[in-house]
Amino acid sequence: MYYLGIDLGGTNIVAGVVDEDGNVIVKASCKTNVPRPQEAICDDMAAVAMKALESAGLTKNDINYVGIGAPGAVNASTGVIEFTNNFQFHNWEISRMMQERLDMEIYVENDANAAAYGEFVVGAAKDANDAVVITLGTGVGGGIIIDGMIYSGSNYAGAELGHIVIQHGGRQCTCGRKGCWEAYSSATGLINMTKEAIINPYNRNSILYQMIDGDTTKITGKTAFDAMEKGCEIGKAIVDAYISYLGCGIVNIINIFQPEILCIGGGVSRQGDVLLQPIRKIVEMERYTKHNSKQTEVCLCKLGNDAGIIGAAFLGK
Repeated sequence: MYYLGIDLGGTNIVAGVVDEDGNVIVKASCKTNVPRPQEAICDDMAAVAMKALESAGLTKNDINYVGIGAPGAVNASTGVIEFTNNFQFHNWEISRMMQERLDMEIYVENDANAAAYGEFVVGAAKDANDAVVITLGTGVGGGIIIDGMIYSGSNYAGAELGHIVIQHGGRQCTCGRKGCWEAYSSATGLINMTKEAIINPYNRNSILYQMIDGDTTKITGKTAFDAMEKGCEIGKAIVDAYISYLGCGIVNIINIFQPEILCIGGGVSRQGDVLLQPIRKIVEMERYTKHNSKQTEVCLCKLGNDAGIIGAAFLGK
């Protein structure tokens, strides 16, 4: 049996054919090219889906439905995206529009929820009953699984974990609030902290400054980690501060949900144990349930960028 999942992003549309074990057999993609009309985006999603099937040597008759992971407040029961900031669409009837184009049953879910579901079905959270998945990218994405089901809240906008406040009146967040976890623990937050350190004239003799020749446009989410690895004290201070903020939010989430497992994904998670080990120490020291016999396992995600495709592909299951 094969499944087809579509990951609708602000930059790319990616469709993948997935087998029963969660392996992505083949992928096809195109640029999202926003802003443009809903109809044009749906046309491209349908075309990419058919291209993926063709590349896998399959037809529509070989799959039972198509799953879509899309950004925004997604009403999974009606197939309507009530609002998506990435596209600035209100009440986008994406399920109906894709059914018209593909003549197949369509399932749609929030993209972060779909990625969490992928990790839950075949990834790092497999066999857990309750799990939380966070992704550290441009923002901090979140997905929550409770009793084996995706939790999306009463208005389909639940699991916005990046917008819990960890410092009242702190850094400005893109959501309009100040002090959001996302402003500190996303890759963007890490880049901003690194830029601030570079701008400080006292740090111009540092390894970090020399690595980028003083050009802040060269800074990525890896820069501070790379500088720390080279023995840079400034790089280490940035990484320590970043991990402290990240750990604060993770402890908050564990205290609220007490999941069996919490998985960390996204670009920053590629730092592996350099990130994971100190986070585990923070959780061990600061969690509310430190004396309980059963504790939340903290680990890294396994599916990488394919999590959204795999989760979307399995939505109909």
